[in-house]
Amino acid sequence: MKNRYEGLLILNTKGSEESAKEIIERLEKDLAKEGAAVESVQRLDRRKFSYAAGELDSGYFVNFIFQAEPQLLSRLRGKFKLDSEVYRQHYQKLRPKKVQAAG
Repeated sequence: MKNRYEGLLILNTKGSEESAKEIIERLEKDLAKEGAAVESVQRLDRRKFSYAAGELDSGYFVNFIFQAEPQLLSRLRGKFKLDSEVYRQHYQKLRPKKVQAAG
């Protein structure tokens, strides 16, 4: 059974030849390739961190809403952890989408 998830990814676009738009398109294709059905992508723009915990002081925030099998999350975490352009990632299970009754 597929669940709905929200995935917040913080991208490291510093020193990258690719623009944020190209990275987001690539990540969306990666999600689809792994079996997730992407409902929406919210580009939240570059934001400064409240404190710098590493070498970066800001990142490009992007929010993916998608449907996937529960075991897919561990594969996505592992895959994106190896991606140098994904600085941080966080996933949250969402409630099922309400279907309005016709009538």
